[in-house]
Amino acid sequence: MSSPSLIDAAWVLLCSVLIMFMQAGFCCLESGLVRAKNSINVAIKNLCDFCLCTLVFWLLGYAIMFGDTWRGLIGINGFFYNETAPPTSVAFFLFQVVFCGTATTIISGAVAERMRFCGYLMVALLTSAVIYPVFGHWAWAGIEQGQTHGWLNRMGFIDFAGSTVVHSTGGWIALAAAIVIGPRLGRFGDSRNRIRGHNLPVATLGLFLLWIGWFGFNGGSTLRIEGRLPLIFLNTCLAGAIGGITSLSFSWATHRVIRVESAINGVIAGLVGITASCHIMTPTMSLAVGAIAAIICQLATALLARMKIDDVIAAVPAHACAGAWGTLAVALLGNPATWESGLTRWDQLGIQALGVATCFAWSFSVGYVGLRLINAVSPLRVSAEHERQGLNLAEHAASTESIDLLSDMERQRVAGDFSTPVYVEPHTEVGQIAQQYNRVLDRVVKDTEKLIVANQEISDMNEKVLESRDQAVAAQQQIEQKVQQLQEFNRAATGRELRMVELKDEVNRIATESGLPPRYDLSFQDPGTQPQPPTDQPKPKDPPPDDVT
Repeated sequence: MSSPSLIDAAWVLLCSVLIMFMQAGFCCLESGLVRAKNSINVAIKNLCDFCLCTLVFWLLGYAIMFGDTWRGLIGINGFFYNETAPPTSVAFFLFQVVFCGTATTIISGAVAERMRFCGYLMVALLTSAVIYPVFGHWAWAGIEQGQTHGWLNRMGFIDFAGSTVVHSTGGWIALAAAIVIGPRLGRFGDSRNRIRGHNLPVATLGLFLLWIGWFGFNGGSTLRIEGRLPLIFLNTCLAGAIGGITSLSFSWATHRVIRVESAINGVIAGLVGITASCHIMTPTMSLAVGAIAAIICQLATALLARMKIDDVIAAVPAHACAGAWGTLAVALLGNPATWESGLTRWDQLGIQALGVATCFAWSFSVGYVGLRLINAVSPLRVSAEHERQGLNLAEHAASTESIDLLSDMERQRVAGDFSTPVYVEPHTEVGQIAQQYNRVLDRVVKDTEKLIVANQEISDMNEKVLESRDQAVAAQQQIEQKVQQLQEFNRAATGRELRMVELKDEVNRIATESGLPPRYDLSFQDPGTQPQPPTDQPKPKDPPPDDVT
C-alpha cells in the first residue's frame, strides 16, 4: 500500500478518535441536562449503547449499509467484518462505527429519566441493526469506492457528513420513542416550574467536546487529506458559532432571559445544519445555514412543548429538524457547480426533499412500530414510583450524596424521630447542606425538649388549678348549706315572733273585755328589753294651787 493511502487511513483513524470524543460530549451534555437522580442512568446508557452498536455494526450493520447492493435497497455481504481487509477499509469501518454510535446516542437524551435501561438497549439494537444501516445504504452505499450504489445516491442525493443520514435518523427515532413512552411526571402539569438540569456547567463542557469532535465528523468525511479540509473546518466552526448567538438572541427576544439550554442547542443545531454541505458552502452561506438551523431548533422546541411531547434535551429539534434543514440548504444555498450531479437547483431541491421525507418516513415509522411491539411485550417505561425515586437508584442501585441525604430525611419523616442526625459527606456541597440541616435539627430538638418541659409545668399548674377549683366548689356548697340552714332558722324565728304577737293581742283583748287595762304595750320594743306589764296604781293627781279664790 502506498504512503498516501496510509496517510489517508491515518487521517480517517484520527477523525474516528475525534468522533469518539463526541460520545464523551453526549455523556456530559445529557447527564448535565437531567436531574441528579438520573445522571448515572444517562451516563451508563451512553456507555452501553456504544458498546452494543459497535458489536452489532461489526456483526451485520456494516454489511447491510456498505455490502454489495441488492437493487439499491440493502447490502447482502460483508457480515462479521474481518481483519483481511486493507488498512483503508478497516479505517473506514471504524469511522462508520462511530457514526452509528452517534446516531444511536441521540435517542438517549430524548427519552431520559423515564425509560427502562433494558428497553433502551432494545431501541439501540433496532437502530444499529436495521433502521440506520438500511437508510445509510440508500444514501451512502459505495462512497468508499467513490461510487453510487444506493437508490437515493444514484438520484444525486447529497448529504456529505450526515445531517440526515446520522442526525435526522437518530432524531426521528427519538421522536417516536418520546411519543410511545410519554412525558415525564409533572412535565406538563399545572405547575409552571420547568424541570431543570442539575449541572449546566457539565452540559456546557459536553457541548465543547461535541464541537471538537465535529471537526472529525465533517473533516473525516473526505476520507482523505485534501485541500477542502480548511474550508470544512471553517464552515463547521462558523455555523456552530452563529447558531449559538442566534439562539441567545432568540431566547432574549422571546423570554427576556438568556437560557443556557437554548445557547447549547443553538450551537448543536448550527453544527448539524452545516454537516450536509460543509464541503461546498462559502463561509457566508455557512453563517446563514447555522442561523436558520438555530431558529428552526427554537421553534420546533416550542412546538413539541405545545404538543406535550417531552424531549428532555431537545434532540428532535437540534438533530432531526436542523438536519432536515441542512440537507435542504444544499440545494437552496449551495453552488450548483459544486454538486457534480449536473442538476438544476430546483431538481436538486426535489431530490434533497425526497431524501429528507424518506428518512422521516422510514426512521419514524419503523421506530414507532418497533417500539410499540417492544412495549407490548416488555414495558419501556419505568413505574411511577421508580421515576420519582430516580433511575440511578431504581435501575442501577447507584446513589449520590444528594440521594443519600434525601433518603435519610425521608426516613426521619416516616419514623417521626429527628433525634439522630443525617450522615455528613465531608468536603462536598451536599455535606455542607447536611451539616447545616443537623444544626437545625439540634436546635429543633432542644427547643422541643424545652417545650415539653414547659408543657409539663403547665400541665402540673392545670392540675393544681383544677384541685383548687374543686376545693372552692366544695366550700361554696358548704356555705350554701349554712345559708340554707340560717334561712330556715330565720323563718322559724319569724314564725315564733308572729305567734307571740298574736298571743299578746289576745291577752290584751281579753283584758279589755274584762275592763282591765292592757297588760302589754304593743309599741315597738327593743328586742333586748322585756315588755313591762302596766301597774294597777292610779296616776297621782296634781297638787292643789296655793292660792284659791
